[in-house]
Amino acid sequence: MDSVLGNVRQNEDVLENDRAQPEFTRTFAGYYPTRVNDRRVSRGRELLDQHEQLLISIQHDTGVPPHYVLAFWGLETNYGGYLGNYSVPDSLATLACDSRRSDYFSGELMNALRIIERGDVAAADMKGSWAGAMGNVQFMPSAYLKHAVDADGDGKRDLWGSTTDALASAGRFLEALGWQRGLRWGREVSLPEDFDFSRVGESQPLHVWTEMGVTSTAGAALPPLENEAKILLPAGHDGPAFITYHNFNVIMGWNRSEYYALTVGRLADRIAGAGRLARAIPDGPKKWPLATVRRLQEVLAERGFAPGSADGFFGPATRKALAAFQASLGQVADGYPHPATLDALGIQPE
Repeated sequence: MDSVLGNVRQNEDVLENDRAQPEFTRTFAGYYPTRVNDRRVSRGRELLDQHEQLLISIQHDTGVPPHYVLAFWGLETNYGGYLGNYSVPDSLATLACDSRRSDYFSGELMNALRIIERGDVAAADMKGSWAGAMGNVQFMPSAYLKHAVDADGDGKRDLWGSTTDALASAGRFLEALGWQRGLRWGREVSLPEDFDFSRVGESQPLHVWTEMGVTSTAGAALPPLENEAKILLPAGHDGPAFITYHNFNVIMGWNRSEYYALTVGRLADRIAGAGRLARAIPDGPKKWPLATVRRLQEVLAERGFAPGSADGFFGPATRKALAAFQASLGQVADGYPHPATLDALGIQPE
């Protein structure tokens, strides 16, 4: 406690990053294409061949297929290309003293001290992201303590320098989150012309969506799985549509962002050989300005809808409230802030 906390320093960059997380401030058009691109897909396929035996072993032990493990690695650190250079104790102490999520980050700071005390890594070498996530697969300290493994047998759990430890630990984490063997994350789908967009985001048995006319992008029937599923439209009704299964929720257990989970799933598909999206993401704004989203939330609340707190983050509660407002006007109720919808609310985007 004395040796580490006596040397921590507040980092203002950490607080700025916390207020501008891309999963919550960027649009899907600004988020997805920069993360699922040809270079990252090509590199993932190279690593699939390079680490084939390790990845097969991880799948045998955990049920998580190789292309998913690689997708997490690719999205978190660009396959180890950038692990983060923030002092984890500094970042966590800064966030622990901030009011937004103090309890959570205070706990993570204590977990970081436990890792240092065990001798897994020295405080000076505990580098990571601005939020305190560490190593090749960006584990928070709590995840490290619970799920990191010494898969290469060298006596320590090294998520920074050991690809074997890092990828095996990712598999263990996903297994613990409830990964279902033999099931994919979901898929891109085609919606019928008369689709009821008010059902977007609902959890329904897969056969219900099939009966409503939802098909694969090739027009084929969806597999007869006994699963609950959701339809998501991250770029509105003009963009790609996705149906998500249980393992999508498992990915959300790693990062509570639908954009993140969709991107992991699609990057995994591409690494495994799938092509680009069948329906392109429409051109549009790349970011949701905090002031615009906050005003949107305030106006929706004033009009009797329930967007959640006016925090400036465009999340599921805000989308649901916006969809209800659109339905009240007879607009397509996809929960996306189209110009006509913003205009009806009297909002001019920045």
